[in-house]
Amino acid sequence: MDILLQQIINGMVLGSMYALVALGYTMVYGIIGLINFAHGEVLMIGALTSWSIIGLMKDAMPGIPGWLVLLLSLIIACVVAATLNFVIEKLAYRPLRNSPRLAPLITAIGMSIFLQAVAMVIWKPNYKSFPAMLPTTPFELGGAVISPTQVLILGLTAVSLAVLMWLVHYTKLGRAMRATAENPRVAALMGVKPDMVISATFLIGAVLAAIAGVMWAANYGVAHHTMGFLPGLKAFTAAVLGGIGNLGGAVVGGILLGLIETLGSGYIGDLTGGVLGSHYQDIFAFIVLIIVLTLRPSGLLGERVADRA
Repeated sequence: MDILLQQIINGMVLGSMYALVALGYTMVYGIIGLINFAHGEVLMIGALTSWSIIGLMKDAMPGIPGWLVLLLSLIIACVVAATLNFVIEKLAYRPLRNSPRLAPLITAIGMSIFLQAVAMVIWKPNYKSFPAMLPTTPFELGGAVISPTQVLILGLTAVSLAVLMWLVHYTKLGRAMRATAENPRVAALMGVKPDMVISATFLIGAVLAAIAGVMWAANYGVAHHTMGFLPGLKAFTAAVLGGIGNLGGAVVGGILLGLIETLGSGYIGDLTGGVLGSHYQDIFAFIVLIIVLTLRPSGLLGERVADRA
């Protein structure tokens, strides 16, 4: 029972990070119908920026508290990621907005590879140890343990989701997003500026990806130039699993995927008599995706166009 509870906690933490990245995918898809495959690399840039800032601050101000260093590095990482995503949208995606669907998709994959190469040049291709900025003493929770970093991940995810839901449903920008998702041309006639709305969507998605990237590096203690590819792919899987274009679906899909992965990796060895080990956990995400798309192509919650944002 203790092991099950521990796996559920680990799954919730992993799923929370998937959900943050999946929201970026689903928002962009909801508004312009683009699958932004470079989104995982924004996560990676956020994590590596944070790693650089932490290194600089520890050298410049040795006595500063760890939580403050992490907070400042997170804010700077969010600014860098948002600026990067804004530039990507303006230079790579905006000129292709009215072109066939395949052109922006190939551009997104190309942008992903390009960003990995840029990161490799700037930060070098070696793995970087991400310093522990928070206390490492875990909290006991009914026989299982949860670290302060994992508590922070769950808390930050909950706050980010609450702010995003409020933004989409109760603000002028949110109404503009929903109108643009419904019909960009009619929204433009009503005074909405689609270009501004799309740029804002990319900025919000980048901030969420940067938060996920810093939390990913803090949780696993490592950052490198290819770290964004697999989480990005799995977050896309989570978005499709929940229903791409649906904000609630992205969250449900992310958390469900995290739970499936951790529970699968924890018990697969016993169930298969040791044939498959926990290192096969990556296959669960894609097996679940195939099953869901076969049985329910629109995802678990489906796509609600009016709520797309």
